[in-house]
Amino acid sequence: QVQLVESGGGLVQAGGSLRLSCAASGRTLSSYTMGWFRQVPGKVREFVAAITWSGTSTYYSDSVKGRFTISRGNTKNTVYVQMDSLKPEDTAVYYCAADPSADAVVLITTGKFRSWGQGTQVTVSS
Repeated sequence: QVQLVESGGGLVQAGGSLRLSCAASGRTLSSYTMGWFRQVPGKVREFVAAITWSGTSTYYSDSVKGRFTISRGNTKNTVYVQMDSLKPEDTAVYYCAADPSADAVVLITTGKFRSWGQGTQVTVSS
């Protein structure tokens, strides 16, 4: 069983930056695809970014492309998302996700990652 814990959320002004971290435990995630999703109350959870186990392929939603950067730590058990040029519409609870499948496109499309964190709140003030 994989446990995921997010950190790094908080309150920031529009135009500012935050870096979210997701630490995984329970097993080595060297072959896992990992991703970030976000959700606003009353709305469907939406995809933000994903990265393959090797870190060589990354995926972004159109709404964050060019502003957010996803990366993995050297041990592969940590994933980060650097969020720059933040906008009020980026306000949401951000969730980390992990799955042993290497098919990132299917995971992104379906949102059916096997493991999820509890989420961390990001609030961007205007």
